[in-house]
Amino acid sequence: MQFDKDLQSEFKALFLQARNILLSYEGIVETKKERITTYSNEKGGICHMRTMPYGIDFGFLKGAKMEDKFGVLTGKGKAIRVLPQKGELNEKVIKYFIKQAIEINANK
Repeated sequence: MQFDKDLQSEFKALFLQARNILLSYEGIVETKKERITTYSNEKGGICHMRTMPYGIDFGFLKGAKMEDKFGVLTGKGKAIRVLPQKGELNEKVIKYFIKQAIEINANK
């Protein structure tokens, strides 16, 4: 399971810190899947998260609909945008995107 691999990664502390941020939002639920750990609320998916060779990635499931005032999201697909985090977390940026994801879910 990917969650177990994330806990064995050299970026375990970063992963757990990011996980705590996500789970601090009321109503966000964590689902551990074979290939990814996802986070959602009663209105739908928020993001997935996993460790990478350089840190962690947040994959915002409706990222293509988000405003990216920081210019940090990557990807060109129809839906998902990725927020890579290297070295240490930028909580301000992470919370900015989590709040947008929650708002997009609430307005669908």
